[in-house]
Amino acid sequence: MPLVSVVMPVYNSATTLGAAVRSVLTQTHTDVELLVTDDQSSDGSMDLLREFAEQDERVLPESAPERGGAGRARNLAIQRARGDYVAFLDSDDMWLPEKTEKQLAFAAEGTAPLTFTSYFKMDADYDGESVDWVPNGRVVRARAHVDYRAMLVRDYIGALTAMYDRKVLGTRLMPEMRKRQDYALWLSIMRDGADARGLAEPLAVYRAHQAGSLSSNKLSLVKYNWALYREHEHLSVPRATRALTGAVWQSLRNSRI
Repeated sequence: MPLVSVVMPVYNSATTLGAAVRSVLTQTHTDVELLVTDDQSSDGSMDLLREFAEQDERVLPESAPERGGAGRARNLAIQRARGDYVAFLDSDDMWLPEKTEKQLAFAAEGTAPLTFTSYFKMDADYDGESVDWVPNGRVVRARAHVDYRAMLVRDYIGALTAMYDRKVLGTRLMPEMRKRQDYALWLSIMRDGADARGLAEPLAVYRAHQAGSLSSNKLSLVKYNWALYREHEHLSVPRATRALTGAVWQSLRNSRI
């Protein structure tokens, strides 16, 4: 069975961390390693991770030497990956039990080394476990196929569902950016000639604000998207403007789910 390296950055996530970790450990595909980087938390997150590691050898926590943000924490975890595939999950989200098994089968059916899935959205105060999740109507649908040109207009990939094939792509790190590092990684993979395929079935759960709300955090991403298009992808002002319009439209659309 292929080994899946699950990358999880953590910063002061003690209230949601347990459910996130357990959602990985209860996968029907059991050959996983959970590479967690704690970004100098002060709320006992690292203590909780050590408890998980004592109970299950697949949990591999490590403390970042200094605070560096989610992107750097992810990269520290990716650098430790031994798996055939690298997948991503944040410490406040969850995977449904068959996510890894179904996505691996989906990846094996095609030739795209980067895959992703649809996902549910849950309220910020949800305190249940992934094994108890009851499907709701709040679903962000995965597009069947995405290439570089399409991704420039809009980020179609939910990071909590993304998985890439290390055998094909090698170890791919996220660019050193303050935010939108995940989007930058997908773009860099596709810029090198690889496309992405989306699985229609929702297999993860994203912790979000209530439907209809567009958080200030989402609005703040506008400037980071602009920097990504201009400084990282070196787009012209007209192309960057078109891409930014698509990104804003996507945030507005997803906020209504």
